[in-house]
Amino acid sequence: MPRKKVSIIGAGQVGATAAYYIAEKIIADIVMVDINEGLTRAKALDFLHAGPMRRYDVLIEGTDDYSRIEESAVVVITAGVPRKPGMDRMDLLKVNAGIVKTASENIGTYAPNATVIVVSNPLDVMCHVAFRTTGFAVRRVIGMAGILDSTRFRYFVAEELGCAPSDVHAMVLGGHGDQMVPLPRFTTVAGIPIPQLLNPQTIERLVDRTRNGGAEIVAHLKTGSAYFAPAASVAEMVEAIVTDRKALAPCAAFLRGEYGIENLFIGVPVLLGKNGIERILELELDESEMLLLQKSAEAVGKGVRELDTFFRLN
Repeated sequence: MPRKKVSIIGAGQVGATAAYYIAEKIIADIVMVDINEGLTRAKALDFLHAGPMRRYDVLIEGTDDYSRIEESAVVVITAGVPRKPGMDRMDLLKVNAGIVKTASENIGTYAPNATVIVVSNPLDVMCHVAFRTTGFAVRRVIGMAGILDSTRFRYFVAEELGCAPSDVHAMVLGGHGDQMVPLPRFTTVAGIPIPQLLNPQTIERLVDRTRNGGAEIVAHLKTGSAYFAPAASVAEMVEAIVTDRKALAPCAAFLRGEYGIENLFIGVPVLLGKNGIERILELELDESEMLLLQKSAEAVGKGVRELDTFFRLN
């Protein structure tokens, strides 16, 4: 039985690193597409050369030809301009909307049965671009955000407590940006909610650091943004879909009334499987948590309105 195919649009730091992580899972052959054909071919060959040592034997192809994504089970969109110091994710909208639109048009043409994972920023708004352009069912367009934000929260909690990061499980909802909503009540260490382990001031400090986790890395790099943790998050999502694992994870999903939110991509807990989003889970949020989620949705809604204005003018 032939392996499934996963395609990645964009062979920059996030896209290429995601390809490597997916290769090591040995679950699918990989195609990387980038306008810089030499770059993507070089990285594909480099990954193949590492295969005998890293013990993966999947096929990895680099190309600038979108037709090579045919029959992909999953297509990941990482193409776009990264954030620079002082830039808000919304500042990226005008540039990245055009890039994601072109990628989505080609996905609709060559991989009409694929599930799309959007990584390009501003992520929640770019999900709308991919959704509208491909015309795919809502369950087959998903944003990678909550997994990344949650793993950052997990690490910060583990660092504070001096425990194994793998013992920490976290839940972060909302848009991918300053208005994300980490949920301490649903964040546990070996099953123990962190409000029983940390005082409110410490938790708020960790929540704030989670909200600014990406910006903290951008400030250090000066000319780029995070890629190891985003790529690992992509690989987790791809594995769940390709293997039909039914993994429960926070992802940007199109809401139609869930959490009182209509027609927006917002980070919420979902089950990921072969059909993409198999189910959206509605947590029982308290009043303050729901208020934060609504504010986050308002910020995403503003971005979508800006997107609509941009496309009307172009």
